[in-house]
Amino acid sequence: MNTRTSDETIRVVHEAVEAAVWAPSPHNTQPWSFVVSGDEVGLRADPDRKLRVADPDGRQMVVSCGAALFNVRITLRALGYHPEVRLRPDPQRSLLLATIRPQPTGEPDEHAGLLHSEIERRRTHRSGFTGLAIADELVAALVAQAAEEGARLTPVRSQEDARVLAALTGAAQEVQSRDRMFNLEIMRWARPPGSARRDGVPAGSYPAAPERTLPQHFAQRDYARGQDWGVRSDEPGDTGLVAMLTTPGDDADDWLAAGQALQRVLLHASAYGLSAAFHTQALELPELREFIRKHVCDGAYPQMIMRLGFAVDEVGSVRRPPSEVVEERD
Repeated sequence: MNTRTSDETIRVVHEAVEAAVWAPSPHNTQPWSFVVSGDEVGLRADPDRKLRVADPDGRQMVVSCGAALFNVRITLRALGYHPEVRLRPDPQRSLLLATIRPQPTGEPDEHAGLLHSEIERRRTHRSGFTGLAIADELVAALVAQAAEEGARLTPVRSQEDARVLAALTGAAQEVQSRDRMFNLEIMRWARPPGSARRDGVPAGSYPAAPERTLPQHFAQRDYARGQDWGVRSDEPGDTGLVAMLTTPGDDADDWLAAGQALQRVLLHASAYGLSAAFHTQALELPELREFIRKHVCDGAYPQMIMRLGFAVDEVGSVRRPPSEVVEERD
């Protein structure tokens, strides 16, 4: 007989929401909110935190919410519950992306426990990696993790394809850096040293100047913008393994699947010491994203371009407390 009390289940629900806020999001915008009603969690997109210039259709916002949804799911599994998930349950409420209700199963899931332990440890990397190679077995495991969520992770083994993606990333970065609205959006989310805000990118988490990576140079965001902020480095870093996350379609369900697959991959990678650097610039320009879909992704829809590798630096991160993102209902 299951002796877990209702109070226990509610405690588990709150623990899952506390884990959800550690999901990745562009510029650490944290574009989500939650409604907790008894033992049910509602996940909502927060359009006030959407990147209106870089993400006008909300694709990246929903991908981020998908990553937060995965954190809820994996936390419940790690604690011995099955997450009963309904995606986009109410057509009249487009911002309500999912509801999750825990069902006790008895035994915690061992692999879920491994991933859950990495939720607060995982960090986004924003510079080069060491030259240490990633074992083929680990790469294959990451590919399998993405497939579990209905997405495809493709390691870019071809140097030609890697150069194409690097060139398109650089071109997009150049275009965006000359656009006043793009720059203002970056400024909104780049945090100066000593900032007390719990969102955006802290000064200890980005380079003082965009760094080169070798052999392919993937352009990075300039969060410091000429200020005396950020972390300094004298040596170019290694590119690492370039990878693309794609989905067969491109609607909100695909974006949610992409976010869940992304977070599953990131947590599994983190458990083996791998970090990830994201490069979304080319995916934020519709013409370049379509070019990548046709000429690099065999018609699949690119949802993330990333580099994977081993990093030696420990970067910090910040998150808003659950009290700012959770609404309690009786």
